[in-house]
Amino acid sequence: MKGMKSKKPPWIATSIDLTSFQEVMAQINNYQLHVVCFEASCPNIGTCFTRRTATFLILGDICTRNCRFCGITHGKPSNPDPNEPKNVAKLVRDLNLRHVVITSVTRDDLPDQGADQFINIIREIRKICAEVIIEVLIPDFQGNKDLLLQLIQEEPHIINHNVETVPSLYPKVRPEADYLRSLGILAYIKEQAPAIYTKSGFMVGLGETNAEIRDLIQDLKKSNCDILTIGQYLRSSESNLPVMKYYSPKEFQKLEEFGKTLGFLYINAAPLIRSSFNAVDFSKKFIHIY
Repeated sequence: MKGMKSKKPPWIATSIDLTSFQEVMAQINNYQLHVVCFEASCPNIGTCFTRRTATFLILGDICTRNCRFCGITHGKPSNPDPNEPKNVAKLVRDLNLRHVVITSVTRDDLPDQGADQFINIIREIRKICAEVIIEVLIPDFQGNKDLLLQLIQEEPHIINHNVETVPSLYPKVRPEADYLRSLGILAYIKEQAPAIYTKSGFMVGLGETNAEIRDLIQDLKKSNCDILTIGQYLRSSESNLPVMKYYSPKEFQKLEEFGKTLGFLYINAAPLIRSSFNAVDFSKKFIHIY
């Protein structure tokens, strides 16, 4: 494909501590849980597991949508595990987490879009780990505001919903999603619960222009997004879209500086940044329980 960039630059290199990886994966497998770090082939899995952190992937490991950037398997998922909420809470306790991130595959097949499982997990975590910071990284629930409001009423500290890419690339990158719907979700959260921190993130390297990136950042700020993450798109497999450009650390720095001028509460832009990577850094600075 014309424009495809196959060779990774040196700043993309990562390493993994096999001992930490095996220890954390053993604990995860013990409770029959999934982590997005593994399922989505995140490049930071070694770093996060060494720090004894992970982002939980709930509602199974098969997604009803087929976004072309994502490494998670697409297909027909199984029914939600009724034991998952208690098991997530137990593992949060066992790993002694102070900041937990809960995300999910998209479950368009369920009447509640999976919202009830998020709610049950929040409640179970608080039963045994009352002081933990809870961040949820949610799908769009097909724009159902009633479901979103039910989740908002559980008062997680942070609600994250990623826009992933610029609007012109939605038909190619995430055809079953809607850019304006995603912006609307962020605005609705802040409208209903100003005290909840809103967060979003996107990737670069899929063929977007610099003007489109800046417009996207401005759109997120207009939607009252507090926290922004920007990272390099990396191809998980041959079935995913190719990388069209590798952005340099200096280019990411410029994007971060631009975001800061708009007044984001917190912004993190770098090649290996992912929406949940170093999430605890925000809570240490802004959520004063540490």
